[in-house]
Amino acid sequence: MSGGEELLRSRGLRVTRPRLAVLDVLADGGHLEVDEITRRVRERLDSVSTQAVYDVLGALSRAGLSRRIEPAGSPARYEARAGDNHHHVVCRGCGEIADVDCAVGSAPCLEPGVAHGFEVDEAEVTFWGLCPSCQSRRAADS
Repeated sequence: MSGGEELLRSRGLRVTRPRLAVLDVLADGGHLEVDEITRRVRERLDSVSTQAVYDVLGALSRAGLSRRIEPAGSPARYEARAGDNHHHVVCRGCGEIADVDCAVGSAPCLEPGVAHGFEVDEAEVTFWGLCPSCQSRRAADS
């Protein structure tokens, strides 16, 4: 039994070829849009619909095996790193996304001044700026 099969079963999910393929794509790393995930899954499987990939991503996210992030103004992206309350930095120029470990302390890293009765278990922070490549292009254009 493969690691992907064990992982799916440990979360109560049926083992299917599309689920294994999506897990494999996400394990390669990065913050991927659905179109890119679908393209890479199709390299591994003969055919799979975009809707099937959306369904798999939804199941994996609900099971805590993937994380969906939606930086403002960008399409949803998915990553394998889930459940550790990490944050992201997003380039305003090219849209590149990188992980940023928890800002301070243990999850949820940040505590709101007023929680309005909510039991807070996660904080989502997005830092914005320019990646090194976009900084270099900006400097060259100046």
